Amino acid sequence: MPIIEVNLLEGRPPEAKERLIKALTDAAIDAIGAPRESVRVILREMAPAHFAVGGVSFAAKAAAAAQPRVEEDWSNEA
Repeated sequence: MPIIEVNLLEGRPPEAKERLIKALTDAAIDAIGAPRESVRVILREMAPAHFAVGGVSFAAKAAAAAQPRVEEDWSNEA
């Protein structure tokens, strides 16, 4: 009985998660010949604040990306 666990950021629509479940199930059937009824898929959704890369959470990264960038004007530099 294959058990496929997926961790992903929350926010995807239910239809997308259903497509993912079906695709993973089909992949297990094709790859190892598992009977469809034996394939288990577990989706774990997490808040962007609970996942980080390089010490920065996805929530913080999204907040920083939403901030307007201030361009410095160096044209009058002597």
